[in-house]
Amino acid sequence: MTESWHADEHLPVIARFEVGHRSYLAPDGSTNRQLPAFAADTRLLVRLYRAMVLVRAFDVKAVALQRTGRLGTYAASLGQEAVSVGTASAMRDEDVLLPSYRDNPALIWRGVKLEDILLFWGGDERGNRFSGSIEDFPFCIPVGSQAPQAAGVAYAFKLRKEPRVAVCLFGDGATSKGDLWEAMNFAGVHKLPVVFVATNNQWAISVPLRLQTASETLAQKAIAAGFIGEQVDGNDVVAMHAAAREAIEAARNGQGPRFIEAVTYRLGDHTTADDAARYRSTAEVQARWKEEPVARLRSFLAGRDMWSKRKRRALPLNASSASTRRSSATWLRSRERPRRCSIISMPSCPRPMLRNAANSRGETDARDDAGRSRQHGARPRDGG
Repeated sequence: MTESWHADEHLPVIARFEVGHRSYLAPDGSTNRQLPAFAADTRLLVRLYRAMVLVRAFDVKAVALQRTGRLGTYAASLGQEAVSVGTASAMRDEDVLLPSYRDNPALIWRGVKLEDILLFWGGDERGNRFSGSIEDFPFCIPVGSQAPQAAGVAYAFKLRKEPRVAVCLFGDGATSKGDLWEAMNFAGVHKLPVVFVATNNQWAISVPLRLQTASETLAQKAIAAGFIGEQVDGNDVVAMHAAAREAIEAARNGQGPRFIEAVTYRLGDHTTADDAARYRSTAEVQARWKEEPVARLRSFLAGRDMWSKRKRRALPLNASSASTRRSSATWLRSRERPRRCSIISMPSCPRPMLRNAANSRGETDARDDAGRSRQHGARPRDGG
């Protein structure tokens, strides 16, 4: 048995595979390699920065609305903004986005109004009729189920000979689902114009990555499907934009699918129905705050004289806060007329009715249960 084992060790190697890691900006905003050409475009970088700040301000407002019973269960993107913004900013208008439930930044970049997102998470069906690209898919609530749809969209592009790309965003937990494996296998066989972007935020709700996979990276999972996988620093929006742009253009030019593993960290709870302090330490989260994407890009811009405290006060924070307030006001006005009350649409009920329904278990528990019902039961009608 031992001789046989030693003999096997000398079998010829028929294939070798590598997974590259892309990063340009260090956590302190310094550079760790030569920057891509677009990094000299101050206007683009400022747009990326403002988009991330806007989303962060919007998340704060949305969570506050949920805590007062105005929204159902809500998933903030705190700490992960660079993944969605970097990816969406590399897409063309004619491409199609298939987002997960945490990808508000991508939808906002592609033209979806803030009030539309509030309508959706408030249980209002008008939230499914987005103001952005008409062919972009709505939020996908079931984990990973948008991946086969992305493969189908890409297959349609290939059949029609259209130079368009499907871009599918999902979390690391989706890589443990059969939906994703089947979609990737189909895409690889047919060389479809689709880009799979896995947001590896280290946690699938309360399950750490080490309990999901023994793979050293998620990017290497693409190898089994026959196409290239790349790992990217998901807290570096420059790296995300560069990787997404290269992957999308490769898919558009007939080179087949691509897979991007964006390594980041979920700084907040999984959703407003979660308490992450029950399964991870405060010290762990505090250490990760030093790597977050907004401060990283701001430090880089300031170091290159592309940004200043004066511009910060005048533009992104104030502008995003005002935009969020306007969107919230518009959304609240749209809900002034009493709506029919049900278990799934409790946040749409008049306040006295909601209060009475919550009396038996407390308002917070009732709101969270309503949110869970919507998250797992009331699915978006088109692709969700």
